[in-house]
Amino acid sequence: MVTRTRIVAGLTGLVMAAGLTAGTAAPAAAGVTRSFDVVALGDSYGAGTGAGDYEPGTEGICYRSRNSASTILVERLRQRGTNVRFANVMCSGAAVQDLRQPFKGEPPQLDALRRSTDLVTLNIGGNDIDFAGYGGVCVQADCAGAPTTAILDRMPALRRSLSGLLTEIKRRSPRAQIVMTGYGRAVTNGQNATGVPLDPICDAGVLSAEERLAGAKVSGALDATLSRSAQAARARGVDVRFVGPHLNSTTLRPEFAGHSLCESTDPFYRGFDALAPGQEGGVAVLHLNRQGHAALADLIQRKVPILAAP
Repeated sequence: MVTRTRIVAGLTGLVMAAGLTAGTAAPAAAGVTRSFDVVALGDSYGAGTGAGDYEPGTEGICYRSRNSASTILVERLRQRGTNVRFANVMCSGAAVQDLRQPFKGEPPQLDALRRSTDLVTLNIGGNDIDFAGYGGVCVQADCAGAPTTAILDRMPALRRSLSGLLTEIKRRSPRAQIVMTGYGRAVTNGQNATGVPLDPICDAGVLSAEERLAGAKVSGALDATLSRSAQAARARGVDVRFVGPHLNSTTLRPEFAGHSLCESTDPFYRGFDALAPGQEGGVAVLHLNRQGHAALADLIQRKVPILAAP
């Protein structure tokens, strides 16, 4: 049984932290195949923290998983015969400003962008509103009420930050399509599934019914903020599309419905299983697991024409 003390200790490091219309490229010289240039920017959700199979040198730091949605999409393109140049610079813990500056000993993520970049995947915003800290309050104390109000009050500032970021990405990579992804709902806002084994995070002593409702409100507001930011940038001429687990601020898309923690034996998110010996620890709690990233990749592929399977 996972004790509250163990949970609190494990969550000390919790970090939550992210239609394609690319124009036809000019004909390449005879015998030369132009690469499709993809750059992945963002935080732990985008990097795949919690999805396992991490790139060498990134475990314990940026946690870039080969099972992340961005990496899955790139591999699918390559399997179709596309020559893909892939710069995966996502890093656990990154906020919007961290994309512009050295972070965890690595160069600014935005420096990976080039004028030739065709596609940018972006997952960012959770760390700007301290989503991780909020999750820690939910587990350690009570996040309903004032803590929920406080994090919701940070959404307007996040929208302003995203506006500047999306404009900067377009400036650096003017022809790139940007696909911005969301966070989804990690824990069900309803009752636990009955008669099936569930992760210890589902214990009522860890997350009360009120806290689940509050958490759902915050996660829905976060994805809605990302979606509205994409819409506003699109109106300014930025080629960006939001694709996320939420259909709107209260409802999950059918592909993700029924897969939050505590409502089935097939969740798309990590719970306190991440605290077990040999696992990532608190940094992976409430993050998409391998199945969740595969579902997100499938969703992006259906929503973005150039990535759609033939």
